[in-house]
Amino acid sequence: MRTIIDLPDAQIVALRELSEREQASRAELIRRAVESYVNARQPAIGDDAAFGLWRDRQEAGASGLAYQRDKRAEWNGR
Repeated sequence: MRTIIDLPDAQIVALRELSEREQASRAELIRRAVESYVNARQPAIGDDAAFGLWRDRQEAGASGLAYQRDKRAEWNGR
């Protein structure tokens, strides 16, 4: 997708120099910069993203397992 942006002259000069040094197009450098910016601001999603999620839950009782058992008992009509 093509997007038009306005950049100050100093950034254009810096991009030109970086482009020559890294042998990459200005568009590629801007794509990398946007990707880096977006990745740095997205919430962490990984194996430990839910770690501590139950820490402050009162209804969980002693543990998440106790909560799970209570909910299953409700589903089974007990």
